[in-house]
Amino acid sequence: LVLVMRVVLLLVRPPRLTDHVGVSHPTMSGRVMGLGAGLASGSLTAYIVDTAPAKPAWLASVASSQTVMLGLAIGAIASGALVQFGPWPRDLIYLISVGLLLLSTVLIAISPDTVAPVPGAWRSLKPTVRVPVRVRHLLAVTAAVLLSTWATGAFYQAFVPALVEDQLRTHSSLVLGLVFAAYMAPSALGAPLSGRFAPAGAQRIGMAAFFAGWIGIITAIATGALPLFIAATIVAGAGQGIAISGTTRSLLSGSSLADRAPIFAVVYLLSYSGATIPSLITGQLANAFSLPKIALGYGAFSLVATLFTVIAARNPHTDTISQHDECSRQISPSP
Repeated sequence: LVLVMRVVLLLVRPPRLTDHVGVSHPTMSGRVMGLGAGLASGSLTAYIVDTAPAKPAWLASVASSQTVMLGLAIGAIASGALVQFGPWPRDLIYLISVGLLLLSTVLIAISPDTVAPVPGAWRSLKPTVRVPVRVRHLLAVTAAVLLSTWATGAFYQAFVPALVEDQLRTHSSLVLGLVFAAYMAPSALGAPLSGRFAPAGAQRIGMAAFFAGWIGIITAIATGALPLFIAATIVAGAGQGIAISGTTRSLLSGSSLADRAPIFAVVYLLSYSGATIPSLITGQLANAFSLPKIALGYGAFSLVATLFTVIAARNPHTDTISQHDECSRQISPSP
């Protein structure tokens, strides 16, 4: 679906529709690409975990939780550079996207499967959203972390371009991409730090840093201090990486191959809910409230999420994990 819609976009080259504060309006092609990405995300992320090496232990959770952030950062910078400096500014990025999607399709086709196929091809297409009982007590904190951090990412996509244009007096696509990447890239860099802490500790530390970044962001917007805005963005991004990786590690504790795709379906359902629902609300409020007030609302949301995480974060039940591992060893065939 994503590949087909990229080709369609390449052919029709629609103009980018924005309102006066820079909020992008989705097109039908964008909705179809979102549907395709959503259908693939859970299974692809589970495949990363299934094929990741056992050591270092944090690698699977970091790779599964931060590939999206790293892709967004690289895509923002590359797209901005290509639009500003490359030939065919309205076409080249679509050509590259189509090429990468074709390469991904080939790689998926030749990659070995990690689970045994079962009868019922059509039934397998039915969406499954399920959290195993052993980690269900972690779901509330998971929601707090994912909703607040992904809402901030949507804030950067929707409102920061207008903010940067006002502060820097620039329409440079590369500069806008670099500012957005300043939030996403530190997430991938900060994620390995979560492996130094227990999952609950990583969630608390990450969300505390995330909220500290938001304090700096609000202050910078109110005072017009762009260097402070960039520094606070980096801090918030790194905190996001630590918190999300700790959250993913909690949910994956003791998981089986059959559990992982449904778990990641829950993760992405919460993540994209955080990215879309607050954006829909603030998009309607943009005509009535100024950007500093909207930022203050996002900051209040991050405060509530941080306080809840600090109070309610828990580690996975080690006794349940041990029992699951023992059962796995009992049913596994001897070498």
